Amino acid sequence: MTRERTRPDTSGEPGYITPEGYRRFEEEAGRLWNVDRPKMAKAVQIAAAEGDRSENAEYQYSKQRLAAIDRRLRFLGQRLKVLTIVDEKPPDDGRVYFGSWVTIEDEAGDARTYRIVGPDEIDAEKMWISMESPMGRSLLSREVGDEITVRRPKGEVTGEIIEVRNAPPES
Repeated sequence: MTRERTRPDTSGEPGYITPEGYRRFEEEAGRLWNVDRPKMAKAVQIAAAEGDRSENAEYQYSKQRLAAIDRRLRFLGQRLKVLTIVDEKPPDDGRVYFGSWVTIEDEAGDARTYRIVGPDEIDAEKMWISMESPMGRSLLSREVGDEITVRRPKGEVTGEIIEVRNAPPES
């Protein structure tokens, strides 16, 4: 019996990542391997010593958590092997490149700043968008003053690029 996935496994496919994103993956893998996994392995050992494992909820939970940690470690190991770190600073010519911060003003006059990153490091809270997303694809290679239109399920949205930076904007 094969297991159906809700999305394709991209762990073995090459991709681009910023140096900060790669560092976060390495730190997560280090924390999982050196802190979380030993702690959970100890919890499994303690729960197993309590007797009947079939009715021991703590044992079952600890085993599941340990398996989840191992899956994440396997995924991170596969991704770290195939990711390409893009640490070269793009030219400061007003065009949008991988790693750029782009400020867009929409039709209502609201301005939002996005960062173009690889699919492994998207973060809605920080407004980091994938270069493979519809918005990311429409922004790459554009420049200040260009108007972009992005198709969304709710309908099209139009905006103008008002600023492109290769360094983080001051908060």
